[in-house]
Amino acid sequence: MAKVPFNSIFNVNRDGSVEPRQTIRIGGVTLGSGIKMTPGVSIAGIDIAAYKDRELEITTDDGTIVITGIY
Repeated sequence: MAKVPFNSIFNVNRDGSVEPRQTIRIGGVTLGSGIKMTPGVSIAGIDIAAYKDRELEITTDDGTIVITGIY
């Protein structure tokens, strides 16, 4: 497992939304690049846009980034 800055996994847009840079998995939900998540929208019970100033703990599984923690 590794800790990485949020913006190494997600693009942060001017409107506050975020988009994965590549395929990711959060809580069993897999999302591809180009999926836009706006603040207030939960994926697997997590409002990922609310954590844009944090670090993420990740692993990889067949090229998919698996987010295992938020710090």
